Amino acid sequence: MITVTAESFRLAEVFTISRGSRTEAKVLTVRVERNGLVGWGECVPYARYGESLESVAAQVEGLPAGIDRAALQDALPAGAARNAVDCALWDLEAKAAGKRVWELAGLAAPGPMITCFTLSLGSPESMQAAAARHAHRPVLKIKLGTPDDMARLEAVRAGAPRSRIVVDANEGWSAEVYTELAPHLLRLGVAMVEQPMPAGKDDLLAEIARPLPVCADESCHDRDSLPDLKGKYDMVNIKLDKTGGLTEALALRAAAQAEGYRVMVGCMVGTSLAMAPAVLVAQGVEVVDLDGPLLLAEDRTPPLAYDEAGVHPSVAELWG
Repeated sequence: MITVTAESFRLAEVFTISRGSRTEAKVLTVRVERNGLVGWGECVPYARYGESLESVAAQVEGLPAGIDRAALQDALPAGAARNAVDCALWDLEAKAAGKRVWELAGLAAPGPMITCFTLSLGSPESMQAAAARHAHRPVLKIKLGTPDDMARLEAVRAGAPRSRIVVDANEGWSAEVYTELAPHLLRLGVAMVEQPMPAGKDDLLAEIARPLPVCADESCHDRDSLPDLKGKYDMVNIKLDKTGGLTEALALRAAAQAEGYRVMVGCMVGTSLAMAPAVLVAQGVEVVDLDGPLLLAEDRTPPLAYDEAGVHPSVAELWG
């Protein structure tokens, strides 16, 4: 039996990107019950990709009750619905086998990974204050994506002079804006810029200088995305809600690395249940952005552990 439930989790504070603000994480929780065992997974439907809570729930509810992971890859497209079911099936398989998911997947035992902490888009003053509050964190990811972002960059660097910084423009810049900002990104010690231009309108990235690594987010969903990234991007951001689950995420990581891309593993704003499988994909990659639970005022039980070593792998009681 497959069930899907809509749930919401309050955020610790308003979270803003160039496309809007939110005060809660709205997620779908999928449970697959067979032979007295229950596997579960979580997804975050994303309107940017034409998804809603209702449309994704309908996709899940339309699946055969006995579907397995292999059949699932063809039954649903890459996206949130397939992600939650895929992760639930991995969890169920692990419980049935009495093993951890990393063992079933043939992976090395996972360890903690340093993760970004995201600062949402705001005024330069508010972003500097936020950066100062989190200046102890090794990596800050800052949400930008407006033509007047220079003041925000300066403010964040002033607030957190020692943190590594990565920038997420959320498709908000033009080629001209990126070209103008790039030297300043380097001057301020920015390590990478994520999706500076809109997906589908990013061909100019192949023609302009890329003095620091440019990472594909909205332009990269699964392995089928890779041919269109050539010459335009240096990194790919793997998110399970885009790949459609852990199965494709692991395949995308291997394919991207084989083609010479560096890898970032990111997330939507979700709970520890959504991050747990992504931690397995994040092992050894260049940038980890799995801070969703750190942005919440409430989380799953038991939650993932976060400390100075980063985000730790899940205990079996949570997932996998």
